[in-house]
Amino acid sequence: MKAVILAGGLGERLRPFTQAIPKPLLPVGEQSLLEIQISRLVKGGVDEIYLATNYKTDYIEHFIGDGTQFGVKIFYSCETKALGTCGPLSLLRPKLTDPFIVMNGDILTTIDIARFYAFGDEQDSEFTIATKNIATPFNFGRVDTEGNRIVAVVEKPDVYLQVVAGIYFMRPSVLNLVPDDQYYGIDQLINKMLADGRAITRYLMDEYWLDIGRIEDYQTADEAYETHFKE
Repeated sequence: MKAVILAGGLGERLRPFTQAIPKPLLPVGEQSLLEIQISRLVKGGVDEIYLATNYKTDYIEHFIGDGTQFGVKIFYSCETKALGTCGPLSLLRPKLTDPFIVMNGDILTTIDIARFYAFGDEQDSEFTIATKNIATPFNFGRVDTEGNRIVAVVEKPDVYLQVVAGIYFMRPSVLNLVPDDQYYGIDQLINKMLADGRAITRYLMDEYWLDIGRIEDYQTADEAYETHFKE
């Protein structure tokens, strides 16, 4: 099973931490974020990983190596310019000839990779997106009414949203839609497929998931390591 980790982001919202260290190598507990991701993928049956890099590639390659320490083969695909969240896959088209997993390089999750892959492979679609229900605080009181009469006020309720979790199952045919050497986002791919009438399925995950995009998220990740990832 093959997987791609998108590890080329600048991590601008995590500065000053990422000025010296690329975001995938930020320490989380006793490991780096990237080490945790690689270990989870290997646990799920992945035996070949491609790291799509850009910012501080040399740091990442020197730190992670060829995958021997993880029991997996690791290869590097370095962008010469920013290609977004989907464009880097165009560089790997010749390598990805079987269904594969794509994971954003800034998420922590305990998702069962083997089960996710099997689910995607069983679907009559080229593309399966892992999704997650999250609760977002709402800063106002919600008013429930019947006609002009107020029947209830709920103070600052949580709003529940289903979000894209940054983990994808793709068949090789999807890569034909990704333009060569252009900045191209995963949102553009999704909207292109939907506009063309191509089926996309979702996998609603219930495992732990955290997107590390802000300083406060990084602090949460460090706390979550003890509960979910420490072995």
